[in-house]
Amino acid sequence: MLAPTCSEPPGEVTRWTGRAVAAVTGISLRSVQRIWQEHRLQPHRVRTFKRSADPAFAERVEDIVGLYMDPPRHAVVLSSNEKNQIQALERTRPDRPLAPGRPATRTHDYVRHGTTALFAALNVREGTVIGRCMQRHRHAEFLRFLNAVEATVPAGKVAHVVLDNYRTHTHAMVRAWLSRHPRWVFHFTPTSASWLNAIEGFFSALSRQRLRRGTFTGAVDLQAAIERYIAKHNR
Repeated sequence: MLAPTCSEPPGEVTRWTGRAVAAVTGISLRSVQRIWQEHRLQPHRVRTFKRSADPAFAERVEDIVGLYMDPPRHAVVLSSNEKNQIQALERTRPDRPLAPGRPATRTHDYVRHGTTALFAALNVREGTVIGRCMQRHRHAEFLRFLNAVEATVPAGKVAHVVLDNYRTHTHAMVRAWLSRHPRWVFHFTPTSASWLNAIEGFFSALSRQRLRRGTFTGAVDLQAAIERYIAKHNR
C-alpha cells in the first residue's frame, strides 16, 4: 500500500486519495487512513522550495551571514527591500468578530481603493525599521528612500545594505548615487534567495498582523496604518 501512495497516480489526477488507494489495493478506506497516519504520509499536502542557480551563491551567503553575525566596527548593517502592490481593500460590510463556537467572518466582496509600495530598511543590530510608503516602485522612489535613510546613518559610519538585485536597485541613477555616497556598500543576495534578506521577516509580520485582516477606506488610510505599525514596532 505504501508503494502506490509514494508513486505518481495513474491517469489525469495529480495525487492519490484514500479511496483511490483503497480501490487499487483492495483494502478498506479506514485501513488506508490508519496506515497513512502510522507512516506520517499526507498526500494532500505539498510544500514549495527555492533553489538558487546563482554561481556566486556560496560566496554571497557567506558575505551576508558574516554581516549579520559579525558586523564590521563603525558600521550600520541594513536589510532593505520593497513590498509593492499592497492593496487598500475595503470590505462591503463590517466584519463579524470571533464568538464561542463561531470563527470571525467577513464578506467575500470588497472595494479596491488602489495600492501603495512600502520601501523599508531593517537595522539588523537594533531591530528598528525605517519605512516610507510611495505610490510607485521605481528607481526614482528608491533614491528618495535612500536619501531618507542616509539622513539617519550617524556620521563616520559605513552603511552596509543587504538587498536583492532587482533592476530598481541596479539602475544607472542608483549607481551614480552610490558613487556620490562612498560610505554606502550594497551586498546583493543570490537569485531566488529572498529568505536571506532579514527585512522579509518584518514584511511577513506586517502582512499577518496588520494587512491581511485589515480594511482600508483608501490608499492614505492604508499608508497611515502601515506607518502606525512601524512606529509601534520601533518602540
